[in-house]
Amino acid sequence: MSGNALKIRPIAEPASLGQRIYEELKSAIQAMNIYDPDADLRLDERGLSQRFGASRTPLREALTRLDQEGLVKVLPRRGILIVRKTKAEILEMITVWAALESMAARLACEAASDEEIAELARLAESYDVEHVGEHMTEYSDDNIRFHSSIIRLSRCNLIGEMTDALFMHVRAIRNRTIFEQDRAKRSVQDHRGIVKALAERDGDKVSDLVREHTMKLRDHVKKHVDLE
Repeated sequence: MSGNALKIRPIAEPASLGQRIYEELKSAIQAMNIYDPDADLRLDERGLSQRFGASRTPLREALTRLDQEGLVKVLPRRGILIVRKTKAEILEMITVWAALESMAARLACEAASDEEIAELARLAESYDVEHVGEHMTEYSDDNIRFHSSIIRLSRCNLIGEMTDALFMHVRAIRNRTIFEQDRAKRSVQDHRGIVKALAERDGDKVSDLVREHTMKLRDHVKKHVDLE
C-alpha cells in the first residue's frame, strides 16, 4: 500500500462509564468555589459511588485521571482532597491571566463584530454601580461571563486553551473576592470603560484597561486574602 494512501482508524467505542464519571466529576469540581473558606474539599469515595450509581472501579479510574491533572489529591489512608493552589500560585495565575486577557482584548478590537461588542456593552450596562450589591449572585456570574467573552471574542484558540487551564482557579478567586471592599462597584465601572474602548476599536487603551483591571484583583488578593 502506498505511503500516501488514505489511513482509516477504527471508530472509538462510546465513552466508558469511567470517562463519563470523570467528565461529570471534573465539571462539578470546576463549578465549585473552592476558595470559599467554608468549601468542603474532601471527597468520599463511597458516597460518590452511591451518587453516581456505579461501582468503585470506574470511579477510581476517574479519580486517578483527576489526580494526574492536579485537580484532586488521592492520599493513601487519608482520603481524597480537591486541590487548592497556594497564595503564591494564585498570584502567578492572575498575573498570567492579566497578560493573556489583555492581548485577547487587543485582538477583539479587530476580530469582534459590532453586534458582539454591543452584546458585551449590554452586559456591562445591566448593573447600576450604586445598586450592584443588591444583585451579587447574578453579578458574580456575569462578571465571569464578561471576562470569558473577551477571551472568546479574540478568536485566538491558543489564548482560549491557555486560559482554560487557569479558569477554575481564577474564576473561584474572583467569585470569592467580588463581595469584598466595594470591588463589585469598581468592577462595574471598569467594565464600562473596557467596553467603551473596545467599541472605539482602541487596541492600546483596551489592552491597558483589561490588564489594569485584572491586576487590581491581584493586588487585592495579595493584601487581603488568606489562602494558606
